[in-house]
Amino acid sequence: MDENFSIALPRAAYTVPVMRDFMGGALETKGVCEECLSDILVATTEACANVIDHGDPAPHYEVVARVRDGFCSLKIVHAGPKFDPASVPLPDPDSESGRGILMMRELMDQVSFGSDATKRTTVWMAKRLCATRVSQLSLWQQPLATQQM
Repeated sequence: MDENFSIALPRAAYTVPVMRDFMGGALETKGVCEECLSDILVATTEACANVIDHGDPAPHYEVVARVRDGFCSLKIVHAGPKFDPASVPLPDPDSESGRGILMMRELMDQVSFGSDATKRTTVWMAKRLCATRVSQLSLWQQPLATQQM
């Protein structure tokens, strides 16, 4: 199975639940287990929240997902300023914010930041999947972050 789906949304806070519903429904129909689905949606929510908070002047953002060979890979893209994750300090233990990148790295198997072919700021994430309906996911192979999306 090789499935791609994407959604493009305005860079506004109200669009994050829209993205979660769309991605959640699409991944659920592909047989992704609840635990993997939850991890993917939390990590993607964090990435999208960062776009909304820090992606100015980008007017919109796009989330692209691919399910293939037992992996889900995601690409979150916007035309805002470049981002260097090394420039982000560790969060203050008493702060209520600043943990998004740490959460993304904890929940996903692969997370990287950079620019895509069009020089847009991009977050790539991948997670090995377990299936609720095994026939819907093929045997595990190489992570999708190493393949073309």
